[in-house]
Amino acid sequence: MTTDVTVPDIGDFNNVPVVTILVSVGDRVAVEDPLLELESDKATMEVPSPMAGVIKEIKVAEGDTVSMGSVIMVMDAEGDAAPPAPVPVAEAKAETTDAAAAPAPTAAPAPVVDSGFSKSHASPSVRAFARQLDIDIAKVNGTGRKGRILREDVTKFLKSTTASTATGGVAGGMGIPQMPVVDFSKFGPVEDVEMPRVKKLSGPALHRAWLNIPHVTVDEEADITDLDAYRKELDAAAKEQGYRVTLLSFVIKACVSALKDHWELNSSIHPDGDKLIKKNFYNIGFAADTPQGLMVPVIKDADRKGIVEISKELGSLSLAAREGKLKGPDMQGATFTISSLGGIGGTGFTPIVNAPEVAILGLTRAKMAPVWDKGSETFVPRLMQPLSLSFDHRAIDGALGARFNATLKHLLGDVRRLML
Repeated sequence: MTTDVTVPDIGDFNNVPVVTILVSVGDRVAVEDPLLELESDKATMEVPSPMAGVIKEIKVAEGDTVSMGSVIMVMDAEGDAAPPAPVPVAEAKAETTDAAAAPAPTAAPAPVVDSGFSKSHASPSVRAFARQLDIDIAKVNGTGRKGRILREDVTKFLKSTTASTATGGVAGGMGIPQMPVVDFSKFGPVEDVEMPRVKKLSGPALHRAWLNIPHVTVDEEADITDLDAYRKELDAAAKEQGYRVTLLSFVIKACVSALKDHWELNSSIHPDGDKLIKKNFYNIGFAADTPQGLMVPVIKDADRKGIVEISKELGSLSLAAREGKLKGPDMQGATFTISSLGGIGGTGFTPIVNAPEVAILGLTRAKMAPVWDKGSETFVPRLMQPLSLSFDHRAIDGALGARFNATLKHLLGDVRRLML
């Protein structure tokens, strides 16, 4: 029986580019075998086969965009047809533009469509990387599967075209001096280690954010002595029910309260650059350290959830991130992000704003410190939590950033204040 294969529910994504087609006409596939890969600016998704059978026709090409319900292939679900000779997959269609591949930076000019899109195989993130360096991707030779252009190919092309300026000249359209090329093998044994796919995808976004956002970081310390004692009580009971209560749950609740008082930190800069988009919802992203790289799951509607519900959701999302099972919607829609290094150490750092958000909170390990007590006129040991708030100075002044931190400090100083 001949059956159409369509794109399943992929969350709120629409017009997602097809990065790689993993099968050819005539291939036999089993249920759940990957058919193709989709890549948005947030995540890479595989579309699995809903049935076993033989691929009869491929309806899309690499570079096309699809949404839920789009027909991507035709299959013989019974799988009893003789496999025909493989047919080459068509090239990416010329009408597909890079505007669908990677969003333009906030308040920046619209990207120029690559002149060689119709004849160059490259993922959206690689095309965005090439645009950042002002490189015509049509001139780059691909060394990947089916001649696909890899990030390394773009870097190699840049090095070859800027050799004369590598030690001090200016390369690319951003006017940034190019780093000198060093052959480290002259000094000792070396090897090239492939970066995880998540880092390849997030790298250009982080680079774009760092170049486009004027970052400012304000540090503060909150006394969490009493809060942590209460947290330990909740955690002891939670262990028996199969989940944990960490400090992050309380920080999320405190951040929501502080964001309500200082709404600018829960906003985004409007594309016209003249106004802020005020968000009346509170979705808190949290940076998760995984074997694949840094990922940012999102606690949706955190203002409507209590400590227990947030704790359970933190646990389930963190586990999914470590196992590589996060879905696109799990990482969408954040209005504010928290990056915690508390389990590792450190005394402070400058987290990079997760654009199009305008602020991010960094946490390092809490430490016992002597704090002056006016009542007893002596120093007493208190558990102090460092807070490092980075923000987009175009949207948030330093004084507002300091007030936000002061509000957090006040809320975390007495857990009862989180109930107000």
